[in-house]
Amino acid sequence: MFSSLILLSVFGILNLFLGFLKSRSWLLPVTILFLLTALGAVVLDWNKSFYFLNYMMSTDNVSVAFTSIIILSTVLIIPLSRAYVRTEGAPVAEYYAILLFSVVGAIMMVGFENLLMLFIGLETLSIAMYVLAGSDKRNPRSHEAALKYLLMGSFATGILLFGVALLYGATGSFGLGGIKAYVVSNAGNISPLLYLGLSFVLVGILFKLSVAPFHFWTPDVYDGAPTLFTAFMSTIVKTAGFAALFKILSVSFTGVYNFWWVMMAAATVLTLFIGNITAVYQSSFKRMLAYSSISHAGYLLIAITTLGPASRESILFYSLAYSLATITSFAVLMLVNEQRGGEGYTSFNGLGKQNPFLAFTLTVAMCSLAGIPLTAGFLGKLFIFLNALEKGFVWLLVVAVLMSAVGIYYYFRVVIAMYMKGSSEEVMLSDGKDVLTTDKIVVPGSFQVVLAITTALTILLGIFPNFVMNLF
Repeated sequence: MFSSLILLSVFGILNLFLGFLKSRSWLLPVTILFLLTALGAVVLDWNKSFYFLNYMMSTDNVSVAFTSIIILSTVLIIPLSRAYVRTEGAPVAEYYAILLFSVVGAIMMVGFENLLMLFIGLETLSIAMYVLAGSDKRNPRSHEAALKYLLMGSFATGILLFGVALLYGATGSFGLGGIKAYVVSNAGNISPLLYLGLSFVLVGILFKLSVAPFHFWTPDVYDGAPTLFTAFMSTIVKTAGFAALFKILSVSFTGVYNFWWVMMAAATVLTLFIGNITAVYQSSFKRMLAYSSISHAGYLLIAITTLGPASRESILFYSLAYSLATITSFAVLMLVNEQRGGEGYTSFNGLGKQNPFLAFTLTVAMCSLAGIPLTAGFLGKLFIFLNALEKGFVWLLVVAVLMSAVGIYYYFRVVIAMYMKGSSEEVMLSDGKDVLTTDKIVVPGSFQVVLAITTALTILLGIFPNFVMNLF
């Protein structure tokens, strides 16, 4: 992982210099090449375990697996940026460089062994997201999204840092190993500072994960930010955040499990309820995906709350399944919005007849997010639910199953629009204009490749999950 951090940092700087060239058409393939090179460097670290940066970071199979998901997701999202490449005056090289720097922050969140490194990685990722959320200078909603994210993110960062300071005051160490040693050696006499510090640290991380009641920024930021960067935000940030949350709790704080599981369980129930119920009332497909992101944070929290031997594999598999389906959803949304000019459900009317390939890929994605069998999302939920059942959290399992049933309703609204609404039906878009949805949506080659890969992987992982589950 050390080599991938160095490579991505250097590649990000190179991208900035490439922006001085007249032709921007090859910035996209070069960025993908940079990411694939970094992915290759990560894979070479498989079955290796070592510390680096003065024991502040480490490499093992778990960090390699999560890092691979992060880079793979970025590789699949980057080709969707063709509209930005063609936009006159758009700082494409800067966009790509910021994305590469944000991946560096995400990798640091996956492999940290010191809370200071967690903070640096989290802020590297967050600052990049603040900038990208407000990158559409002509859209007031983008400005609003960036401002809300920046202000609320700054407060969350302050809370996180305060928690880190309290943990250092209680244990005398920023390292995960040192904190664990303190918890184990003082099992019957743990300082209240540790409990308070852990609570603040969890609040800071849960904010980044869009977990209720710290989710209020998510719908507005996801809705206002450019769709490309929303796709990045809802996949990479969530994968890195849950990898970090799992690591800090499973390594250092298993000795105080009876303290923090109550907080996690309450946040899980609240997140599942708010995310799913509120998504039902959304008329915008993009805003629905924002609340969908909140609800899936709740499912991943179940694996954290019911921490056990299978939690690691469950989080890894679910993160991959969720990322693939979400990238597919946002890719189709980008095409529909670009060529039909709307983000509401009605913008998808008749898509099944006009473009069967596009409708099929979105249907598979919706089935995966809803947890329908023969998709990766179904097995992702199944593994998490089985883990909860084995740990005796039957009541939490009941809540999750009920909320999954609610999810089927709003995920299938877009499927109904694609296959059961007439292509010549008059619809009203979000801007209040009546239009006829008769235009056939053209799918560029880059989108076709990405959608084919994500859809195929969603189905294959739904049939052959052992490829991921047996990694460790």
